[in-house]
Amino acid sequence: MEDNSEYLHAHSDLIERVNENMPDEEILYEIAELYKIFGDSTRIKILYVLFEAEMCVNDIAQLLNISTSAISHQLRILKQAQLVKFRREGKTIFYSLSDDHVRTILNQGMEHICE
Repeated sequence: MEDNSEYLHAHSDLIERVNENMPDEEILYEIAELYKIFGDSTRIKILYVLFEAEMCVNDIAQLLNISTSAISHQLRILKQAQLVKFRREGKTIFYSLSDDHVRTILNQGMEHICE
């Protein structure tokens, strides 16, 4: 059995208050999964491209000098995470950031890194 004597002087009122405000385990898991998406530099590059303009796969691939299949694969992941959306114009599909939340996440990440 573990010796928990180091916790004898815990601040139970503080622990209770924090515990009441903790999100459900499922929500914490979903947040962690979302941030995993940002853990790939190719996806970050794509998001920054789309931060500037709506673009098709071929244009993104040319701009980043990455194959169209690799860009398509990463866009699929970004779509599943609801970070990008798309619209069809004829045979061409144009991608853009889903909403301002994605812009905010990118901006705050940049601000944190550049401090």
